Amino acid sequence: MAGILERFKNVMEANIHSMLDKAEDPEKMIDQYLRNFEDDLGTVKAETAAVIAEQKGSQRRVGECESEMKKMEEFAKKALLAKNEADARVFLQKKDHLKNELVSLQKSHKIAEADAEKMKLMHDKLNAEIEELRGRRGEIKAKMKVAKARQQISTTASKIGIGTNTSMFDEMNEKAQRLMDEADALVELNTPKEDNLQVLTDKYENSSEPTVDVEDDLNRLKSELGL
Repeated sequence: MAGILERFKNVMEANIHSMLDKAEDPEKMIDQYLRNFEDDLGTVKAETAAVIAEQKGSQRRVGECESEMKKMEEFAKKALLAKNEADARVFLQKKDHLKNELVSLQKSHKIAEADAEKMKLMHDKLNAEIEELRGRRGEIKAKMKVAKARQQISTTASKIGIGTNTSMFDEMNEKAQRLMDEADALVELNTPKEDNLQVLTDKYENSSEPTVDVEDDLNRLKSELGL
């Protein structure tokens, strides 16, 4: 009994959820804990059943001893009523022997009772831990799946250089725009400016002599304007 209690002492004291939170790979750890706990639960169930059986057996033996003591006392009374004191003394001696035996049986029963309680607590704790771990396994596996997906995306992005290429594309776009601006400037610089003198010459060369009416209108306008 001491062996099984010592072997599963860590189950009673362990903070499994704290360990999971600190684990590098909680997904693997939770599966390992579940396998261990399910194996342990089978052993604990068998040990608990044996300890409870021992407890019930010791309780029964205590009851049988107490019942036998009562019998011996009743026989002693009957022997005395029959005026047979020697027989009464034998029954009382047997009762005294049973009394000493009862003390030993009661001690054994208390130990068995305490052991059974410990095993029940261990069994219940293991059951509760297994159920809770099963519930958390889905949650942890979902989180790990998301984390692995994000890690894969990050790794893929790093391999193909998404960050570097984006910066490179921006630089190329800026350079292309600069080249276009320079080309526009060269076009403007290479375009010959109009010669004002030539423009005026062409104007008057191609124009006809003003008519008298035009001169009259011109003089009239100048007069109106005080020129």
